[in-house]
Amino acid sequence: MQKRILTFLLLLVSICGFAQRTVVSGKVIDANSGDPIPFANLIFVGSSTGTTTDFEGNYKMDIGLPVDSVLCSYIGYSSKTKAIKRGVSQTLNFQLIEEVTSLQEVVFYAGENPAFPIMRNVVDNKSANDKTSLDAYQYDNYTKIEVDVDNITDRFKKKKFVKKITQVLDSVERIAGEDGKPILPVFISETLSEYYFRKNPKLKHEKILKSKITGVGVEDGSLVSQFIGSSFQEYNFYNNWLNIVSKDFVSPIADGWKLYYEYDLTDSAMVGEDFCYRLDFFPKRDQDLAFNGTMWITKQEYALKQIDVTVSAAANLNYIEKIKIQQELARTSAGPWVPVKNRILLDIGEITENMAGVLAKFYTSTKNIKVNEPQDAKFYAHPIVVAEDFKLNNNDEFWTQNRHEPLSASEMSVYRMIDTLRNIPVVKTYTEILKIAINGYKKVGKIDVGPYLALYANNSVEGNRFQLGFKTNVDFSDKWIFGARAAYGQRDQEWKYSGFAERILSRKRWTTARVQYTRDIDQVGLAADDLIGNSVFLAATKFGRQIRPYYFNQLKLSTQREIFKGYTQKILFNYRSFDPIYNFAYYTEPGRTDSPIRTRFETAEVTLESRFAKDELFIQNDNERVSLGTQKWPIFTLRYTRGIADIVGSDFEYNKIGINIRKDLRMGLLGTSNFNISAEHIFENLPYPLLKAHIGNESTFFTTAAFNLMNFSEFASDSYAFLRYNHYFEGFILNRIPLMKKLKWRLVATGNILYGKLDKGNLALIPEFDLEGNPVQSIGSLEEDKPYIEVGYGVENIFKVLRVDFLHRLTYLDNPDVSKFGIKFSFQFIL
Repeated sequence: MQKRILTFLLLLVSICGFAQRTVVSGKVIDANSGDPIPFANLIFVGSSTGTTTDFEGNYKMDIGLPVDSVLCSYIGYSSKTKAIKRGVSQTLNFQLIEEVTSLQEVVFYAGENPAFPIMRNVVDNKSANDKTSLDAYQYDNYTKIEVDVDNITDRFKKKKFVKKITQVLDSVERIAGEDGKPILPVFISETLSEYYFRKNPKLKHEKILKSKITGVGVEDGSLVSQFIGSSFQEYNFYNNWLNIVSKDFVSPIADGWKLYYEYDLTDSAMVGEDFCYRLDFFPKRDQDLAFNGTMWITKQEYALKQIDVTVSAAANLNYIEKIKIQQELARTSAGPWVPVKNRILLDIGEITENMAGVLAKFYTSTKNIKVNEPQDAKFYAHPIVVAEDFKLNNNDEFWTQNRHEPLSASEMSVYRMIDTLRNIPVVKTYTEILKIAINGYKKVGKIDVGPYLALYANNSVEGNRFQLGFKTNVDFSDKWIFGARAAYGQRDQEWKYSGFAERILSRKRWTTARVQYTRDIDQVGLAADDLIGNSVFLAATKFGRQIRPYYFNQLKLSTQREIFKGYTQKILFNYRSFDPIYNFAYYTEPGRTDSPIRTRFETAEVTLESRFAKDELFIQNDNERVSLGTQKWPIFTLRYTRGIADIVGSDFEYNKIGINIRKDLRMGLLGTSNFNISAEHIFENLPYPLLKAHIGNESTFFTTAAFNLMNFSEFASDSYAFLRYNHYFEGFILNRIPLMKKLKWRLVATGNILYGKLDKGNLALIPEFDLEGNPVQSIGSLEEDKPYIEVGYGVENIFKVLRVDFLHRLTYLDNPDVSKFGIKFSFQFIL
């Protein structure tokens, strides 16, 4: 009887033991970035029971069998096993370390790859599943951005300025976790916005409702708020190409998917409420701008349910160690799918061995999605606007109630750490130096001092030239802007100066009025007005030998207004004097060699300029409006100028009309092109300084602002048309050459062609000798049926910063002192 009772008790204990279930929950994160890892696999070792993490990296699973450990794995990461306690509920977190090398398995199929029929169905159903097929959609958006300094090595910590923030670094060590790498947060932001899209016509609008910004050297201004909304974190994999860090990456579900990717069908399972296929994919060529990753495709609609993609350091990118995008999509009531959660990671490596890296993390979440309810077209007039009260009531309680996802413990500590970090004196100093390097100005209260690029120059006319200037900033006024500069040349002992005042009349339809007066030195064919936007090349023209230099006085009165979206009208009155410092003269009466000869002149002109750029995106940087260009439309500029005689001493009456067209062409695998087409006609005979003296370049540096093998002032025209074309192959050709692809060099090609003519009446205005009998410098001209042509090819990304161009001049080779072939250099910071 005792044996039976003992046997019964043992059986009862055993049954109770099996009845007690083991429950394990927790979170899986990346040990390097601290970001959650969605779709990671977890399984009780020795069983078939397992689960996957959700988009936030959370998981929960339970089992009634006697197990003692859990295995966590995910593609691209080293797997990890942890022990557990049986029969209890417990929390088990994982930090996975990315694999340094990962060899892709090669699978040979007897028949067709089973992933291919799925991919064909995905492409066939893209139009039905893509959100842009909706007439309209809108949603509430939450965006979180964090920027950290990572790769903090012991060598980096020994630097003098780093030692001064050791206390902060020690706190970073504590939040890194058991396997995590220490990071130093420098920026964090949260934004709530409303996003609207309309298909026909294609219009977008985002209203920034609230933003909370904390960063080292970052002021809580409207400029940053415009960049941290969802407009700049939107990635649609249904497009054939995704533009990331100004590069075009081919989507794994692009129409030409078979040309770029290999695919494996690795699993099928329920993901939420949808039965899905799991496809793993990787580029056919490592250095192509393509992704490695995993996507889940619904069986019913062949729609993209979830996707996790990575661009590794093997791709032909500079400084970028890793790009990672994770996305979760949801079906709308109308059928197409809309991303509801996005996570983007950008890992920028050390530029030098003595520097740390940068880790940028973006998270977006959408709620309250509405479809096919388009707003009035006027509603979308401004793509990005910031609510006037976006800074008000911005306390912790508000964000606790309104953010879509609660902050993690480490994210909450980031705010405190950044507040401490930005108040350290050495950090303030380095921040100010960086701001000056980027902006060219040093902010001193309500004024900005600079630009520092023009502080000093040395040339044949002025000798040593010293300059200093300032302009007011938004702290002075958000309606008025004042500025001035003064320069002095030691050799010519002349003061040069400039001053301006500008009034912002409307920010809604950007409307300004400006007055400016300038006394300075310029060169024929290298006038500052012709080199706007090329500040480095303009600064370089103040050095060395000056070709056909002259002093000038200039008064400019201008006003402009955005009449409607994309169309801006400008009116300019321009008075300018011309006082040459070289042998120049002209006949005052065209066609008469016995007419009086003069050496200087004055002009007064009115210019009407119309500019149209469809879908151009602008952001407002305090008192400036900055264009981010257009995605697919050219930019047209039409200009008419009327010269008026006998106003404030002006000498000539004339008419000019010109047009300019600029366009960037994204050509996917073939790279990127851009072209610039300009044409102008001047109706009256004028001295050549008032005509178009085409910009040459006699320096050893390459620039897109000039004809690089044309001499300074070699040609002038009263009628002309030119095309400047540049093509950037990225890694299209060199990536396919085994030995070259390791260098990550990229081919470039250029072509410039110029047609022009100079009327005989214009040439007849220039006498052979001036009043003192000195020979007068004339200028060359083009033959009507013979264009100036130069072509080039080159390599960029040499040592990541150097570009070398090999240029050939194809026409006008008999002109004096010309170069038929040239090698020019330039330095650029490109990804």
